Amino acid sequence: MWNPFGSTKLPEDWKRLENEEQLNEIDAISKTKPVVIFKHSTSCSRSAFAKEKLSGNFDLDPEKALFYYLDLLSYRHISNAIAARYNVIHQSPQILIIKNGKSVFDTSHESIDYAVVVDRVA
Repeated sequence: MWNPFGSTKLPEDWKRLENEEQLNEIDAISKTKPVVIFKHSTSCSRSAFAKEKLSGNFDLDPEKALFYYLDLLSYRHISNAIAARYNVIHQSPQILIIKNGKSVFDTSHESIDYAVVVDRVA
């Protein structure tokens, strides 16, 4: 069946963010390498476009940075926890880059671009 909001399949290296305890894991990992969080609304065409831009040529080396995917409709409470923990305003879609337990970059909507993410985690 055709899905107007893109495929539900994720790139192999994307980790699903499905519980708040994973934020502690993200903070710990971010002390040794950057962590990217992509917040995605599965019912929004803008979010689907951003997801396709990110996943189309995804080749981020998991040894250099980890990538987490958050389904906002299923886990809105985690998005709220992210906003509070990393002192960012909730947006959808949204990318955050976490280093040393802090958000060092965030962007949303049409500003989401894979090349920008790769440059920021380098």
